[in-house]
Formats: sequence, C-alpha cells, structure tokens
Amino acid sequence: MFQIKNLIRKKILRLKGSKNILKLNFFFHKYFGEKNIGEIGLNFSCKPGKKKIVQDAIDRKKYKSYLEIGCFDNELFDHINCEKKVGVDPYSGGTLRETSDYFFSKNKETFDCIFIDGLHVYQQVKKDILNSIKSLNQNGVIFIHDCLPNNVFDQAVPRCKYIWNGDVWKAIVEFRTQDYVDTYTCYADMGIGIILKNKNKNKLEISIEDFSKLKFSDYFKNFKEYMNIVEYSELENLF
Repeated sequence: MFQIKNLIRKKILRLKGSKNILKLNFFFHKYFGEKNIGEIGLNFSCKPGKKKIVQDAIDRKKYKSYLEIGCFDNELFDHINCEKKVGVDPYSGGTLRETSDYFFSKNKETFDCIFIDGLHVYQQVKKDILNSIKSLNQNGVIFIHDCLPNNVFDQAVPRCKYIWNGDVWKAIVEFRTQDYVDTYTCYADMGIGIILKNKNKNKLEISIEDFSKLKFSDYFKNFKEYMNIVEYSELENLF
C-alpha cells in the first residue's frame, strides 16, 4: 500500500513540475498575481555553494550528526561527511522515505546540523523549522535553502518556474521577529537561512499578525532588513 501511495505522490509531483503546468501557473501569476516589479539583482554565481557551507560548518564545529529534510536526488546528502546522517524525503534520496511531518512526529533523536530543503512554501517551511528547533542540539545550526528570490515569479505559489525559491523567505522574516532564535540569511546559493538557538541579537520589529500575507513588494523594498543578510566570510563569527 505504501509503495502505491508513494508512486501516486511521485506522479503528482512530476505533473506539478511539468512544462505545461508551469506555463499555466506562470500565465496565472502574470495576469492575476502580484505585479512584476523587476529584478532585485542578486547574483550567486561567484558565491560558495551549499555543499561547502554545510560541510565547513560540520568540520569547524566538529558536529557528529546531520539531518536533511528534502533530499530529492541526493545532490547535497551524498556529499556530506558526518558521523551520523539521516535524510528524509517522501519521494527519493536520503535514508527515510517519509514526509517531514511524519518523521518529526515520531523522532526522538537530536542533531547538530539540520538542512531544510523540502516543500518551498511558507506554511510547510515554518513547520519544518519549528520541528527542527525541537530536534536541534544547543550549539547546533539549522540551514534553510532558497531564501532569496530575485523576482516575483521566483517566489510565486503555486510554482511557475523550473528553478524556484517559493515563499520560504516569509518564514525567515517571521523567525527574525522571535526572541528565542537568532536568524540570518547567507548571501550564497539562492539564499541560505541560518537559525541558531540563541537569543535574537538583531530582532526585526514589524507589525504583522499573519506572515503568509506578506507581499513580494514588501520583500523587494526591505529584503536586506527583513532577511538579515550576511556574507559567507561572516559565518565563522556567528556560530
């Protein structure tokens, strides 16, 4: 039964990412979604990739345990060298074939380093972050991929481009307002969020009750302040 359900999930995933569906979604966002107000101008071509950032953190901090949420084709997971590795994905890659919600509902382990790259929508990313905080060792770090979209279509939900950030950025903004975590965004590899279990050193003061209602135009005007952007060279001084 599980194999049948997994096969159905894979087919639905492929359908959502098919060229025709993406074209339809792009048409919808272009004519009925937020107005395209241009490119921010972020350029990641000369920035370090996620493999280097994660492995450097593991080596420098001598981390022993690594959890990855959303492994897909193991582009990252296979290249990480750590004593204990757990990869969670409902479709492919990693070590466990299940959703992150199910994994966390039964998980009793804690980890030094967690990388979140699952479903790129605010509600799911928020859940993954909250669950990861509960599963994170005190001196550990949570990384979140795809936090810096360049334009309105990069972050549109539902997905309308092959290369897609989703609205992950909204979750980063929300956690920037919390006292109990310290949150940054590294200007590298499509934007890599960083969450530490420390007191917030640079709390974002923003008057909003529902972060899902944030607009791309808000991000476009305020992304440097919202995302607390740091360069890769600054990470060693953060944790």
